[in-house]
Parts: sequence; C-alpha cells; structure tokens
Amino acid sequence: MALLDVGVMFVAVAVAGALANRLGQSVIPAYILVGMLLGEFVLGQIALPAVGTVYVPETEFISLGAELGIVFLLFFLGLEFNLDRLLARRGPIGTAGTIDLANFGVGLVLGWLVFGAFLPAFLIAGIVYISSSAVITKSLIDLGWIANDEAEPMLGTLVYEDLFIAVYLSVASALVLGSGDVAAAATDVGIALAFIAGLLAVVRFGTPLFDRLVATDNREFVALRAVAAVVFVAGAALALGVSEAVAAFFVGMAFAPTAQAHTIETILEPVRDLFAAVFFFWIGLVTNPALFADVAALVALAVVVTTPSKVVTGYLAGRAFDLDARRSTRVGLGMTTRGEFSLIIATIAVTGANAGTFDPALAGTINAFAVGYVLVMAVLGTTLMGYAAPFESIATAWLDRDVSDGGGASG
Repeated sequence: MALLDVGVMFVAVAVAGALANRLGQSVIPAYILVGMLLGEFVLGQIALPAVGTVYVPETEFISLGAELGIVFLLFFLGLEFNLDRLLARRGPIGTAGTIDLANFGVGLVLGWLVFGAFLPAFLIAGIVYISSSAVITKSLIDLGWIANDEAEPMLGTLVYEDLFIAVYLSVASALVLGSGDVAAAATDVGIALAFIAGLLAVVRFGTPLFDRLVATDNREFVALRAVAAVVFVAGAALALGVSEAVAAFFVGMAFAPTAQAHTIETILEPVRDLFAAVFFFWIGLVTNPALFADVAALVALAVVVTTPSKVVTGYLAGRAFDLDARRSTRVGLGMTTRGEFSLIIATIAVTGANAGTFDPALAGTINAFAVGYVLVMAVLGTTLMGYAAPFESIATAWLDRDVSDGGGASG
C-alpha cells in the first residue's frame, strides 16, 4: 500500500498544481490544501461503507521526501548567490535589508503578546519576517517586472533575508532541540554558528575543490556528485544538531561560482520541484485543519499587522535604491508574499515536538498558524502584485507629486 499512497500523492499534487496554474495562483497553497484534504484529519475522518477510513498516511517516504524538499529548495537558493556581485551592491542591499528587519521585530512583539514566552515569539517572528523567494521571483517573471528597476531592491532584500534566515534557522533549531532553555542551548548555538563559519570558509576558499568535483562532461555524473555533496553535508549537519537547510544553502553557494553551476541548475531543477511538492504536501498532511479555529484570530491579527509593515519597509527599500514612489510601491506590495521559508521554520517546532524537546500542543498551534498565514499571504501577495496600479497611483499622488517617473524599463 505504501507505493499506492505515494502514487495518490503524486496524482493529487499534479492535479492541484495544474489547477493553481490555471487560476494564476502560486502552487504552494494548492499543494498544502490537497495534503490536508487527503490526510487523516479530513479524509481520514470519513468512514466509507465496507471499507472504513481511507486516507494518505505520513509514510517514511513522504517524510523523508519532505526533508529532501527542504534541502533542494535551500540548495538552489544558494546556487543563485554570487559573493562578488553581492559585495559589489552591499551598500543598498544592506540598507534595504536592515530596514526590512523591522518586520522581525514586529513579529517578535506580536509573538510575545500572544504567547508570553521568548521561544514561541522567536519562531513567530521568523515566520512573519521572511518573504517567499520562490513566489516573488515567479511573480516578477509572470508580470514582466523582472527586467524593471523594482526587481533589484526586491531581489536584494530577499538576499539579505536569506542570509539572515540561514543564521536564524541554526539558532532556532538549537534552541528548540535544547528544550527551549536559552542558557542550556548556548553550546548548541555555538556549535551551529561554528558550523556556519566553517561552511562560509568552504564557500570562500573551496571553489577549486567543487570545480574539480563536477569537472566532467557526463551530465549523469554531474547530477550524482552534486546531489551526493548536498545531501551528505546536509545529513552531517543534521547529525550535529545544525539545520540541514542551512547546510544545503551554503553547499549551493559553494557550487555557484563553478563552471558547472548552470548545468547543475538545469539538471536538478525538476528534482527540486518534485521534492518541494512533496514537502508542501507533507505540511498539509501533518496539519490538523481543526486547529485553524484556534489560530484564526492570530492569523487575522498577523495579516492585519504585518501586511502594512512589509509594504512600508518594502517602499523604503525601494527608496534606498533611488526608485520613485510608483516603483517603490511595487517593491512594498511584492514583498508581502510569504511562503516556503515560513513553513520550514514551522517544521522546527514539529521536529522539536517529535523529539520531546518542545510542547506538542504549542508546536501544533505554531504549525497551524504558519500554514494558515502562508495560505493567506501567498494569495494576498500575488494578488497585490497583479493589481498594483491603483496603489501606485495613490502613492504617486501622495508621495511623489513633484518627481517625474524616473524608472528604467517600462511595465
């Protein structure tokens, strides 16, 4: 039956993805929703005559496939990094990213007011802070904004967020798996940061080694060696108590300057998308929709508080790149989308609950909040980008009356 369960999963995500694409929406909410519908908390509650309950269980393949989905998502994110290009634009990127950090502070205050404790507040802060690189990049391409001036501050801010979240994930994992005691987890945090420092050294000085590793014209060997490197390092990191996502991110950065980087992307992109779909399906599978009633008020509050904060910080990020009000407004609207990384943060709480180091009820609440929040923000963010014109007109009338449109490419 395990093979049949996996087959049902792939049929479900294929249909859900096609439907979402037809509706012009991100596939992420579709994969999550179909996972919830087919899981034990929805379909599993329906008893069929002469059959009983039939649903897709959380098999070992699905849980491991979800973990690989996280690894490949972060690996590809690292492949997009070029340290030299990043350093060349460090000024405006640093300014925009620092402004954007205000959203982490907003999330920390929100989490503290709701839960009254540091660790859940810390997780909530990460969930509401990080924008979705995957959804935003796809929307930029679909809307034709990718060649426009507004794309640079959006992508630059995402770079800053991703670097920040790499450190954040390691610290959060150490704190959660260390029973939530900051003092007791200090050693684990130190190990995590030392591991990151080591990976940074590999990224900075290990390019020749990675170049030799994939120096072959055989595409099969290129794929096998790249996958071997990222999965092995991610597994080793996890064994040391460091986030596998962080390790995968830095392995991607190490491969980015190699001559085979483009080949690796081309060959492994379908693999990434396949396991990413499994990850989002798994998120839905382990989420009890009944908990949404308990977190509905928190989700609504978070949407109301964090949408304006992202719009404002995104607008200021656009200004940091010397954009006018219209294009800065596009930056603000685009940055509101949340997605894959918010869900990855939520899995830390689930992992802690499974390991017995985090309150299972609290983990369920945080996971349900993250799923509900991402479902709303993924749809809201893409909708705001698609219907940006009225907001641009208002911003231009109020904030840029005396400045003519100085944007580059049209659109």
